[in-house]
Amino acid sequence: MVDVAAKAETHRQATATGSISMRPETLALIVQGSASKGDVLAVARIAAIQGAKRTADLIPLCHPLAITRITVDFAIDSEASSVACKARVECFGRTGVEMEALSAVSVGLLTIYDMCKAADRGMRLEGIRLLEKSGGRSGHWQGG
Repeated sequence: MVDVAAKAETHRQATATGSISMRPETLALIVQGSASKGDVLAVARIAAIQGAKRTADLIPLCHPLAITRITVDFAIDSEASSVACKARVECFGRTGVEMEALSAVSVGLLTIYDMCKAADRGMRLEGIRLLEKSGGRSGHWQGG
């Protein structure tokens, strides 16, 4: 791991996003709450939070962080037959939370896949990316 002891503790935040595309019938199961495994988005939200909290256990060289806040939001896009996930992670520390935000989105979307795979094995996770980060020596970064 990289030595971060000399870095200043600052407020750090990162926001990531991604989506999962599926058949319209599968999206209908999610929206109606009739998936056989239960409330897909509620479970996916908890999974995304857990994914952020467990990032250091999954990514070998990530520092364990004392996360102070995690928000996870889902948006249904009926026209595209997809669900978007957006996660924002914050901490006060010596290293950023980009990996935690990306892990949250990935785990949230994978949970949707897992809960709906019996209905649709052709779902696709797409566009997982960092939207924004701030804090630390590199300051503020915003992508697209």
